Amino acid sequence: MHDLIVIGAGPGGYEAAAHAGQMGKRVAVVEKRRVGGACLNVGCIPTKTFLKASKLLFECRNAAKYGIRASEAQLDMPALLARKARIVGTLTRGVETLLNRSGVEAIAGHARLASRNTVNVDGRVLETKNILIATGSRPAVPPVPGIDSSRVLDSSSALELDHVPERLAIIGAGYIGLEFASFFAEAGSKVTVLEMLEETTAAGDAEISKRLTDAIRRSGVDLRFSAAVRRIDGNKIYAGDSELTADYILNATGRVPVVEDLGLDKVGVDYDRKGIRTSDRGKTNIPGVWACGDVTGRKLLAHAATREGIVAVNNMFGQPDRIRYRGIPAVIYTHPEVASVGYSEMELEALGIEYRKSTAPMGVAGRFLIEHEGGSGFVKALVGARYGNVLGVHAIGDGASEFIMAAAFMIETEMRVSDVRELVFPHPTIGEALKEAIVRAG
Repeated sequence: MHDLIVIGAGPGGYEAAAHAGQMGKRVAVVEKRRVGGACLNVGCIPTKTFLKASKLLFECRNAAKYGIRASEAQLDMPALLARKARIVGTLTRGVETLLNRSGVEAIAGHARLASRNTVNVDGRVLETKNILIATGSRPAVPPVPGIDSSRVLDSSSALELDHVPERLAIIGAGYIGLEFASFFAEAGSKVTVLEMLEETTAAGDAEISKRLTDAIRRSGVDLRFSAAVRRIDGNKIYAGDSELTADYILNATGRVPVVEDLGLDKVGVDYDRKGIRTSDRGKTNIPGVWACGDVTGRKLLAHAATREGIVAVNNMFGQPDRIRYRGIPAVIYTHPEVASVGYSEMELEALGIEYRKSTAPMGVAGRFLIEHEGGSGFVKALVGARYGNVLGVHAIGDGASEFIMAAAFMIETEMRVSDVRELVFPHPTIGEALKEAIVRAG
């Protein structure tokens, strides 16, 4: 009998399985597609590989500002696809090595819960003391007539295009849609983004969202709000009162948890279309059945999934632990980047928490001026009015993804402005803008 069977080998599943294996437990992980899950194969890693290429294009075309002549840069799409495949292959082998060294049995196949202590993998019945469901998410498909057109891509198939389309329409101005818009616009596509809402909510913070919208538009993207898509006819898309023709249409309307065909109803696991309900310790309503990652619908982020999986493993084997979602940072890898952690102003106001707000331009950090000629951005800090404890940090500007973890640490450890003032940040670094924003709140 296994101590744990993990269903799904994405960031939540494989890290949890390895963690349990390193605890000396007998563990198996079942994956019906590819080890690494959506993040490694068709999500985080491939998209950031694409975005690195587009940022290099931007830097080459603007190299004269830095005293370099390199304006004739062009994107080689087949070479980029080859690089993506190479990076994914390297990381996949790393995951396989991690599982092997941790003593985890990797099983290929489709797993379903047969009972609270048994899992059926394509007819093979496995007994276990615990089951961790980590099946992740898949692209959402809105009920739009014609969404099944051969010209409609999702976030997975868009990463397989061997050329840059002349015209690309993107449905959805969330983080997925905006990241693809950033890449394809810089690569040379005429990009139109259609969003049914009146603004993008990708960034969470209203001021940051407005800055991001302005930056995306300056990059040449036609970003349209209040543009609900009514229907698609081949490569024509009808949104609001307008008609648009594109070579391809990218459906980027978000992701939904994979809860189908898992045997959840048979065992009685509490779930709905938004995901499996879990506690902050990873427990479902059924003893011995746990869940982590996108399938819970809580935080659809790879790093959140990893932490959730480890928390679940710790609790199932007698080490009390819980996940604290407030300290989990989020990043949008557009150009410029957006990073945030903690409360937003809207959340603080809804909760009736008194706070002080301060901002600092990215340009207060010499490193930012050195590396981003003509660039702009700012860091916003939200601190408690009474104690001066750091409650939230929101930033826009390239480099934000690299210092947001420092802000997360401040929130996790309940640091105050006076504590942050005593910290010594290396100089010159972009992170100095973070300290300046928080200190200004004092």
